[in-house]
Amino acid sequence: QVQLVESGGGLVQAGDSLRLSCAAPGRTFNRYAVGWFRQAPGKERETVAVITWSGETTYLVESVKGRFTISRDNTMNTVYLQMNSLKPEDTAVYYCAADSWEYRATPRTDGMFYNYWGQGTQVTVSS
Repeated sequence: QVQLVESGGGLVQAGDSLRLSCAAPGRTFNRYAVGWFRQAPGKERETVAVITWSGETTYLVESVKGRFTISRDNTMNTVYLQMNSLKPEDTAVYYCAADSWEYRATPRTDGMFYNYWGQGTQVTVSS
């Protein structure tokens, strides 16, 4: 089982940047696509970004295009979510998760396909 750990969240002002990291201590997850998801209070979980195992293909939800970037460093066993120009509506708990299927060439955006989840990191953007 792959246990993921998120870090990098915090309290920032609108327009600021944060970089979230997702790591798998003691394990390797470079065979799996990894996604970033978020859930705000009273709202459903939303898929924010996904990157395939190779890093060649990514998905970004429309609301973050042009502001967020997902990347991975398989030598460091880490996936990143660079978040720029943050808005109050980005406030949520952010989770990373690994797809259950190895070596997928295309990203899957439905969280039901992701077996391995982190505990989440809080991102709060003040106006």
